[in-house]
Amino acid sequence: MEMDWQPVWLSLKLASVTTLLLLLIGTPLAWWLSQTRSLFKQPIAAIIALPLVLPSTVLGFYLLLLLGPQGAVGQFMQRLGLDTLPFTFAGLVVASIFYSLPFMVQPLQNAFENLGTKPLESAATLRASPFDTFMSVVVPLARPGFITGIVLCFAHTIGEFGVILMIGGNIPGETQVLSIAIYDHVEMLEYGQAHILSAGMVLFSFVVLLTLYYMNRRIEVRNR
Repeated sequence: MEMDWQPVWLSLKLASVTTLLLLLIGTPLAWWLSQTRSLFKQPIAAIIALPLVLPSTVLGFYLLLLLGPQGAVGQFMQRLGLDTLPFTFAGLVVASIFYSLPFMVQPLQNAFENLGTKPLESAATLRASPFDTFMSVVVPLARPGFITGIVLCFAHTIGEFGVILMIGGNIPGETQVLSIAIYDHVEMLEYGQAHILSAGMVLFSFVVLLTLYYMNRRIEVRNR
């Protein structure tokens, strides 16, 4: 029984790129949410959390409309002479960023809020700039939040299905990620291949969660 491992590598690539971009996007967004008293805080937090309650196909459908040739983003890209994003790897990345955003923002926001004001006030008395304070004080103290966000985003992206199917379809070598490949094997009654990929997903998920629990536990012990 010959296995095609390309969906596995494509899933790992997608998860890596998505997690890196979400780290860059989610960190300032989570920091703003943790510090602001704006009236827009709760509505924005609710929008970020929507993927937690929305069916992934619903999010994928509206992203398809938005990014497609008739959508606002799709038409703008065509005016620039660029290809539209649906059914491309770049489209998968955009969809994954939207779908996994709360898994990065919420752990970071909770970590930032739990810091309190004393570390920031101490840094201010030493005349540290806001950027220096964030990098040398906030980031080290919020490390559990960063670890949780990175691990959850990576694992969640690996397991995406509905939003990926809506935006990327099932193009081998281009958009056929691991979850889509499993569905494809089951649909063709190739249960042996589906078993191998599914068992690998179960083992991967278990190892990821176990590692996360152990890492956070070690950090808690050190901070006592």
